[in-house]
Amino acid sequence: MAIKEFTFRGYKTEDLKKLPLGEFLALIPSRARRSAKRGFTEDQKKLLEKIRAHDNDIKTHARDMIILPEMIGVAIKVYNGKEFMPVHVVEDMVGHIIGEFAPTRRRVAHSAPGVGATKSSSSVSVR
Repeated sequence: MAIKEFTFRGYKTEDLKKLPLGEFLALIPSRARRSAKRGFTEDQKKLLEKIRAHDNDIKTHARDMIILPEMIGVAIKVYNGKEFMPVHVVEDMVGHIIGEFAPTRRRVAHSAPGVGATKSSSSVSVR
């Protein structure tokens, strides 16, 4: 069985990388398109420069950056509010926001309450 080749709105990966930015923006959803048409912020421009310069250690706070076709195959460390989380950009991420792949909240896992946490816990033996 052959592996299915990735396409984004009918374009293969190589074709997407050749598209000018304006034509690519016409393919992405309206929220991302409107954001990109307003222009990139300074942080987003710095991130694009680092990607185009093929830096090895790319760290960014620009969680609102749209994933462009030229970012495919790049590992970017995205700040989640506490640490930089590594995000390896693959073809399926094109058109999404990079912050979607670096969650800012963790699952809370509570354990059993300790002694003194409730009135009834004072009657339980410590042993």
